[in-house]
Amino acid sequence: MQLIRDCFDEREVCCFEGDAGISTALLELPFDHIFFTGSTAIGKLVMQAAAKNLSSVTLELGGKSPVIIEETANLKKAAEKIAWGKLINAGQTCIAPDYVLIPRDLQQSFIEYYKEAVNRLFFKNGKLNTEVYAKLISKKHFERLSDLITDALDKGAITVLGGEKDESSQTISPTVLARIPVGTTIMKEEIFGPVLPLIAYQTLSEAVAYVNHKSKPLALYVFSANRKNIQYILKNTSSGGACINDVLIHISNPKLPFGGVNGSGTGSCHGFFGFKAFSQERAVVYQSPINTTALIYPPYENKSRLLKWLKKLL
Repeated sequence: MQLIRDCFDEREVCCFEGDAGISTALLELPFDHIFFTGSTAIGKLVMQAAAKNLSSVTLELGGKSPVIIEETANLKKAAEKIAWGKLINAGQTCIAPDYVLIPRDLQQSFIEYYKEAVNRLFFKNGKLNTEVYAKLISKKHFERLSDLITDALDKGAITVLGGEKDESSQTISPTVLARIPVGTTIMKEEIFGPVLPLIAYQTLSEAVAYVNHKSKPLALYVFSANRKNIQYILKNTSSGGACINDVLIHISNPKLPFGGVNGSGTGSCHGFFGFKAFSQERAVVYQSPINTTALIYPPYENKSRLLKWLKKLL
């Protein structure tokens, strides 16, 4: 806020700090355009408020971004990339891999590779390295994630990695859950934390159906060495963005639009797409002193040939 005040006139850029009350008051104003980053639930409220003034919106929301691991994938590389993408900032990023769909017979191997990657990336001398592993942003968010884990375990899920929690430091260790029953809250809400559910599947079409049964995600991740299967997944799913054989990195390319679809957002930003999002294209025509438009004014008698000719030009 101090930097903004030092660098910009408040008529150009103005920053307000505060809670939901500040946001609610701001949304009452007739902005030309509103750009919002946050949850789907709040995004709906922003869009509703914008509609009162017919303000256009760009909503960068989130959702449950899935990872589909296909049977030809390099499991070790996939596990390392997913561990990094899932646990950077303790999973508190809008495009973090939310859950993993994996062939049933590859699940145990993936778990072992994931454990190795987590230990290598985020542990030091057998303990969580807090220099690279983040705590959760608030006590409220810590309690929410704890409740998600408890609900899943109470309904029959099992912990295959982690699960340790430290309320005093608002830290939940890297956690992997398996055998997730239908109806668990963790598979309904965006996790936004270091908890990774594994969902085993038998056929690729089953995995695609699972993704399509949920709201359209902000990101979709596919790990495969089979181009035909990669195309099958891309053609039969919808997401704001997609990344093949990696996670998160698509957001770093300024030549690609970044945004969601339906529940994961509307509109896009980054690079030229961000310029477009904050611009309004106004068409301007200057008429010459010779008003040729008068040729098509009524009455239309004896103008049929001219009108036909103009129609061909158009």
